[in-house]
Amino acid sequence: MSRLIGYLIRFAVILFGYAVASLAASAFLNILFLASLGYTPEHAHPATASLYFSIPFVALFVANFAFMPACVVILIAEILGRRDWLFYALAGAVVAAVFLGLVDHAGDATFAARNTSAILAVIGGGMVGGIFYWLSAGRWAGSWWQSGS
Repeated sequence: MSRLIGYLIRFAVILFGYAVASLAASAFLNILFLASLGYTPEHAHPATASLYFSIPFVALFVANFAFMPACVVILIAEILGRRDWLFYALAGAVVAAVFLGLVDHAGDATFAARNTSAILAVIGGGMVGGIFYWLSAGRWAGSWWQSGS
């Protein structure tokens, strides 16, 4: 029974980490978008109110689009017990690249990124999301099965 509770707790931590990663990637993409429009810290006040809505809203899209590749990466990290930040940063970049490849392969012109700066922004968002996943959940990867052995 206690092992089952440990599994459920780890699953909840993974879901929490995924939510944190999605919010962090969304915040990164929102800030890059505002910077590309010419907003600087001096101009931040008018844009701050829109960020309260747009960051969680865009995080829903980030979480939706990255779900399947992220599940594979999280499963691999849990099985291998990877706990280093660099693994998660690079894995986030891979998840973002897989997303870009799937969107391009599907021919969905709405979400396809053909501009180099947009591609790099999405990959950078994946890296930020990976680092924030590591901060919130990845540092204890594999603990659910390694402590029981």
